[in-house]
Amino acid sequence: MTQRIRATDISRQLGDAGHQHSEWDGTDWDPGYRSKQSGPRLVHTYHDGPGEQHHLELYTLALRNLGYTVTAEQQDRGGRRRLAITKP
Repeated sequence: MTQRIRATDISRQLGDAGHQHSEWDGTDWDPGYRSKQSGPRLVHTYHDGPGEQHHLELYTLALRNLGYTVTAEQQDRGGRRRLAITKP
């Protein structure tokens, strides 16, 4: 069974690795990553802005180096790409 993880920890670790966090400016998201708690053992991370695929690959490398299992996903009906993150 996987361990419990928190979106706040994923966000902090991506920030510590030098990645930029996305912020809502009132009308749109600034470029960067955003992590969302999707269950006690699952976090989804998105990239807002240009270069989505490239940045998701960079986030994947950083998180795998920290011991996380990272799977690339795409939401239903051609939705956004995202990373599903768990920890064994």
